[in-house]
Amino acid sequence: MRNHLDRRSLLKLLGAVGAAAVFRPGLAQTSAQAEEALPSFTGPGPNPYWNGVLPFVVYPQKLPLLRLTDRGIQLETPRSYFRTAFTPNEAFYVRYHLDEIPNEIDLATWRLKLEGNFERPMELSFQDLLTQFEPVSIAAVNQCSGNSRSRFQPRVTGGQWGNGAMGNALWTGVRLKDLLKKAGVKAGTVQIQFEGLDRGKGPENLGSGRFMKSLDLNDPVIEETILAYLMNGEPLPMLNGFPIRLVVPGKFATYWLKHVTWIRALTEEDKNFWMATAYRIPDTPNGSTTPEDVAAGRVKTVPIGKVNMPVRSFIIDPDGSYPLVAGLPAKIRGIAFSGHGRVVKVEVSTDGGRTWGIAALGEYYGPYSFRTYEYTWTPKAPGTYVLAVRATDEKGNVQPDTPVWNPGGYLWNKIERQEVVVLAAK
Repeated sequence: MRNHLDRRSLLKLLGAVGAAAVFRPGLAQTSAQAEEALPSFTGPGPNPYWNGVLPFVVYPQKLPLLRLTDRGIQLETPRSYFRTAFTPNEAFYVRYHLDEIPNEIDLATWRLKLEGNFERPMELSFQDLLTQFEPVSIAAVNQCSGNSRSRFQPRVTGGQWGNGAMGNALWTGVRLKDLLKKAGVKAGTVQIQFEGLDRGKGPENLGSGRFMKSLDLNDPVIEETILAYLMNGEPLPMLNGFPIRLVVPGKFATYWLKHVTWIRALTEEDKNFWMATAYRIPDTPNGSTTPEDVAAGRVKTVPIGKVNMPVRSFIIDPDGSYPLVAGLPAKIRGIAFSGHGRVVKVEVSTDGGRTWGIAALGEYYGPYSFRTYEYTWTPKAPGTYVLAVRATDEKGNVQPDTPVWNPGGYLWNKIERQEVVVLAAK
């Protein structure tokens, strides 16, 4: 869903972080939180963990989230925050690749720099972005490429995310195409590169200490991409990219750079580590391959940006931590989304996928947003049941019931299942 904001209202909303403000959430002084691991039993079934089995921690501007790592910071969103279409800013997951991240940004001196193969290279202040460009909004899911990586068998390296490395927000900012038009993209440009303020060592000896990603100039997503300065109507939290981050609808979050400060027009294909080596998938119809083919060197790969996120759906309630009662209605609720466009159908099964019923869909906020669903089920007899959910998008993509495998742990979208116990009423 796109909408245009009244500029006066927008400036009033952002007044607290005007061009002379210094944003200091105090990331360097993360609280000495009491860390508490999840219990060993969070619900019935062979794989009861919707989230990763991780300690809860508290960071500035954040509710307690589940920590994978602290350098770079990786925080997973607990299951309960996905009951609504929009994920609260304070519960939104965090994923950094490098460990040196901004702790404060002075908007009086910060500039967005457009350089490289432009007719008019320029530097824009935050105030320039607010006053010289039409603000637009789009609801879009930001999902880590490795979301659900812990499901892969055989196991693969990388952060062992559960399902909580994702979130949906209403992003407001400046169209990328408006910035490119103002700077004037010169003939010969093949890609647009983005870089933020995070730094660090990265993988050893690979020139990976600066995180940079590029989009092909002829990629249609350029038309929909924005540089966002508002997230759900508020300035971005520091850990989610203040003062602006790239929003690339339908693409995985590795392209949604945080703290964007440089935009470059490149005349050659980007060969930096984060494009040429990292975040690549097998060049197969569903991005799947086998360990044997990888070991034999038979797998051609392409950047993950060549594909959109596959269609997915999740059961949020019931979560298996409490019993249901035979003869009483239960609400099966959750979310669905697709990087290929509007979710048009969600089906729910209460018998492990043998038969399916149609769920009622929630409000439509745009083709790249979470869409809620609800299905009422009245179990007739006590016992253990397996719930399942699958979504279909407007391009006809249906969630598969077969797993994907690739060495990066990307593109997982197998049908989700949840065991529940039903008690007798007597």
